[in-house]
Amino acid sequence: MGGMFRSEEMALAQVFIQPEAAYYAISELGETGCVQFRDLNEEVNAFQRKFVQEVRRCDEMERKLRYIETEVRKDNVKIPDVGELPKAPNPREIIDLEAHLEKTEGDIKELSESAVNLKSNYLELTELKHVLEKTLAFFNEQDEANGLSDSVHKSLIPTEEHNVSIRGRLGFVAGVINRERVPAFERMLWRISRGNVFIRQAEIEKPMEDPITGIEHHKTVFAAFFQGEQLKTRIKKVCAGFHASLYPCPSTLAERNDMLQGVRTRLEDLNLVLNQTRDHRQRVLVSVAKELQNWSVMVCKMKAIYHTLNFFNMDVTKKCLIGECWVPSNDINTVQKALAEGSKACGSSIPSFLNIINTTESPPTFNRTNKFTRGFQNLIDSYGVASYREVNPGLYTIITFPFLFAVMFGDVGHAIIMFIFGLWMVISEKKFLAQKNKSEIFAIFFGGRYIILLMGLFSFYTGFIYNDIFSKSMNIFGTQWFVNHTSEEILAEDEIDLIPSTNYKGTPYVFGLDPVWQSATNKIIFLNSLKMKMSIILGITHMLFGVICSTFNYIHFKKYYSLVLEFLPQILLLIFLFLYMVIMMFMKWAWYSGEYDNSTDSELLKHSSSCAPSVLIYFINMMLMSASTAPNDNCDIYMYPGQDLVQKILVFGALICIPVMLLGKPLYIMRQRKNQMKNGSVKLVSNKTNGDVNLGMELEEVDNNHQNVAETSSQHHEKDEDEEPISEVFIHSAIHTIEYTLSTISHTASYLRLWALSLAHAQLSEVLWSMLFSKIALQRSGYVGVAFIFILFAAWSFFTVAILVLMEGLSAFLHTLRLHWVEFMSKFYAGVGYIFQPFSFKRILEEEDAEA
Repeated sequence: MGGMFRSEEMALAQVFIQPEAAYYAISELGETGCVQFRDLNEEVNAFQRKFVQEVRRCDEMERKLRYIETEVRKDNVKIPDVGELPKAPNPREIIDLEAHLEKTEGDIKELSESAVNLKSNYLELTELKHVLEKTLAFFNEQDEANGLSDSVHKSLIPTEEHNVSIRGRLGFVAGVINRERVPAFERMLWRISRGNVFIRQAEIEKPMEDPITGIEHHKTVFAAFFQGEQLKTRIKKVCAGFHASLYPCPSTLAERNDMLQGVRTRLEDLNLVLNQTRDHRQRVLVSVAKELQNWSVMVCKMKAIYHTLNFFNMDVTKKCLIGECWVPSNDINTVQKALAEGSKACGSSIPSFLNIINTTESPPTFNRTNKFTRGFQNLIDSYGVASYREVNPGLYTIITFPFLFAVMFGDVGHAIIMFIFGLWMVISEKKFLAQKNKSEIFAIFFGGRYIILLMGLFSFYTGFIYNDIFSKSMNIFGTQWFVNHTSEEILAEDEIDLIPSTNYKGTPYVFGLDPVWQSATNKIIFLNSLKMKMSIILGITHMLFGVICSTFNYIHFKKYYSLVLEFLPQILLLIFLFLYMVIMMFMKWAWYSGEYDNSTDSELLKHSSSCAPSVLIYFINMMLMSASTAPNDNCDIYMYPGQDLVQKILVFGALICIPVMLLGKPLYIMRQRKNQMKNGSVKLVSNKTNGDVNLGMELEEVDNNHQNVAETSSQHHEKDEDEEPISEVFIHSAIHTIEYTLSTISHTASYLRLWALSLAHAQLSEVLWSMLFSKIALQRSGYVGVAFIFILFAAWSFFTVAILVLMEGLSAFLHTLRLHWVEFMSKFYAGVGYIFQPFSFKRILEEEDAEA
């Protein structure tokens, strides 16, 4: 819980590692994931660093792995998930892994090239078979149509023994072309031959697979008849331009039959060879797929290690690597243990060690979270990462966020749907975490599964208070109102007007809203008043809590003067104006009742509902310093004696708070600096460069530096104030004073969105029920009515989930997020830090999976 209240203490440390133990030590630190290294070679080109060759080797292995994975996925081979991820390989294993990957890539390439060649031959033979079969059909159809004999056919179509150039003889070319190119192909042949080419074509039923790309194409067999060698040359050029494949086709029937028989025999043999090649390739890829994920993890870790080692500096003697890193103070012992294990793994006689550096730099922000708190912390970090050791709003957001959401989304039915959805994701989280390729939208929902679960739970509570379940009420404890009508008159009236003086028994409903309000004509008026006041009360409470949280920052950073000059006027301004308004609301609820409307006692009549004053009018008159008026002659002007004087004192007190906020801090800082100048104790802050032990850095033992680490954040804030010019202090104070004073009004009004969205959600739910059931489905009887109920229930369910749960839920979520970011966190949260990003194999692999 301490890690959620504020970020953990961080220490800047120097790591001294022997070169032979560097790889093992960084590997152990990557497994622990609690160190953020700093780049000490920012001015060095990436190609001039010490371990650039090793990084290139890892890049080459990653390229080979990508190629192998592509081939595995191309053949639809499943890549099994490994249970426990392997550790980074040692340098000897790296050489073996590199050689194995190179051999595997070579084998798969050889198999792929062999398969492509075989498929190309198979495609050519298949196309030739179709050409022979289709052209045989062309000649047979033509001969049958013209009644020509084989001797006449030979006289028209020359054989190889005859000269093709003899006048009157026809030549032909046959081949295969993509079906979508046939119309353009015919037009081009028509133009180049001026209509002197006769084309026959027939479609191939089955698509043909491209051996290189694997894409299937629909093709057509064609035969082009022509006269003359010159025209033949032109036709071949057109065929080459349209990527048509030409095949030899004998002129005589006997030769075509013999060639067709030979092609079919070769296809059978080639198909047998293809099947054997495919089976061998499948066996190779299956065996590779079993180790593919392990190899990918090992190479990824290895590359991360060498990339991190490039952040290190080499000392003058070239015998030691020096690095700088941010470490959580609680994990210093873990880091030391990891360094010792790294030195032990390589058998180094000289141990690696860690030294803490005193620094005035602002450390990164690290809030230790778990699977429950991570979603809430992400909401805060989306606005801005907390400054180092600043109070973390994420702790309070766990309760306030789902509660304010529930105020706007209060409905038992809708809450149950949301709760079940969140509970399903929580119960099945192990299964979903194992899935790598989740859709982006579902990944967002899954990341906030505990937020959704709590939002549903809190919405159930507020829905029970509103007594609202799918726009209907539940009469659990029995109504506390009565109506002076007979039962027939009550049944005749769909709605009644509830007046406290005549219909109220005087005993409140046991829990929540009385169910009779569902049928009251003045329901909207009552709910408007109730929810509006409730939203103001919750808003003022939320803002007061935000101002109180600022005291934790002032005390921790030792800004005790800010407690008097900033916190006190801010809290008093809210109390004098807005908390007083909240108190008047409770006084009105407690002192005025409809029970006294018919009383004859004048004192009791002053506390009747007719004398109940308007708190808003009181507040406006209080700010304008104007006199109030009584609701009628029987009522008092004010709620209590001396109210006018008290209100004037509160207004004057609030006005006094403004100059204190404006001038208090700047004058105090200016006085402090003058006293320091008189005492000759002006602190000069010198900028020192970290990362080199020869630049005046003092190395101290780890155990003696916890106190210095704890004081880092307060020293950093004191340094900022000492360096800031007094003119900027005045300007910042003026900006903050104006912003806070105006925001007290605007932020209070902003919380009225709780009332507006709650009312809108309830009315949308009621309208949907009324339009589909009350006016349509339930108005019909018999079998038709049953059919209408079934159909309209499906429509009602769809619109309930799509509009009232998803769209309204998203709207309430965004409004709740705004109330926390702007109205609550602006009172104490700066959010100008930077996140702690440790060197962690787990985080690196998760990012790799997300990119994939």
